[in-house]
Amino acid sequence: MDEVVGVVIAAAGKGQRMKTDINKQFLLLAGQPVLKYSVETFSALKEVSQVVVVAHPQEVEHCRRLLGNERVQVVAGGKERQDSVYLGLRTLAQDTKLVAVHDGARPLLSSALVLSLLHKATEWGAVIPAVPVKDTLKEVTDDGVIVSTLDRTKIWQAQTPQVFPYRSLVYAYEQAVAEGFYATDDASLYERYCGRVRVITGDYRNIKITTPDDLLIAEALIRASRSDSLKERNRQ
Repeated sequence: MDEVVGVVIAAAGKGQRMKTDINKQFLLLAGQPVLKYSVETFSALKEVSQVVVVAHPQEVEHCRRLLGNERVQVVAGGKERQDSVYLGLRTLAQDTKLVAVHDGARPLLSSALVLSLLHKATEWGAVIPAVPVKDTLKEVTDDGVIVSTLDRTKIWQAQTPQVFPYRSLVYAYEQAVAEGFYATDDASLYERYCGRVRVITGDYRNIKITTPDDLLIAEALIRASRSDSLKERNRQ
């Protein structure tokens, strides 16, 4: 892969639903901070040229010490996630061709998924991982009355990292700033200002740590993965 690839990891949010005073990205997961997992995944890939972590302004120095990774640049974020990602994008080198934007609260990202996204992005342009929803989805009114049952075969749950041509995503962010428009993810901005985004099948294990239960699930998945790896080594 010849493209210069930059990564922006959003880690400035407080995560109120965790009900803890500690930023959820810094909570320990199987003995290691949540944020460190995805940082190490990206840093280990030769295809990645630059990794920028966007932290809360009051946590920049703490984040740098915690990560202890010379390949990673930590910068202060903004008020909202979108503001923080924009600051991260502006930190990347100007010769960046592709950018992957990732949530720091998704620790179980696999290098295989990252590489698949990067390769597909060179072919398609903008691409994100997503998984088909498993449950029946209902549209309801504010007072809890069902309006309709959605066709779940057409509903996918978006994940990160989301990968885009760097210049195009920066343009989308610039337009959003000019209009004062905020979206829930980067793909929404790209769709609005640049064009179509394709989806590839993500990984159900690539969960986002949002509640205390998510932390327990992630730890169980890590332990299961380590156990499988140990069994595989013993068989060799």
